[in-house]
Amino acid sequence: MAEGYLRFYSNGNVEVSSAGLEETALNPYTIRVMEEDNIDMSKHEPQGIEAFAGEAFDYLITVCERADETALSDIHYHHKVHFDIPDPARTKGTDEEIEEEFLRVREIIKKNMLKFLGGILSEDHQAA
Repeated sequence: MAEGYLRFYSNGNVEVSSAGLEETALNPYTIRVMEEDNIDMSKHEPQGIEAFAGEAFDYLITVCERADETALSDIHYHHKVHFDIPDPARTKGTDEEIEEEFLRVREIIKKNMLKFLGGILSEDHQAA
């Protein structure tokens, strides 16, 4: 979801790469709730973090405690930003309850990604 919002709201002004700690299929609830916000992630192919070993980035954004605590020694970055966001995939319950949690988390992610983009775009503008 974070990647979807960064791509959508940056209008191509920010290069975005995304990976999870493990390479897993994209959760169908993610596709559903992002589609409700006009972001199509149906063709998104998740990657594991090892796909970016040896690469360098301006920012590394982590969105869960486990990722924040994981040693990412093969990834090089200038700034690390952490958002402690719950994992909606761990939600148990009815289809409706699970979707509600995905929607709740989607809004948290959207708010944080907009805040992040506002900060870096502001920094870029001040540096110019």
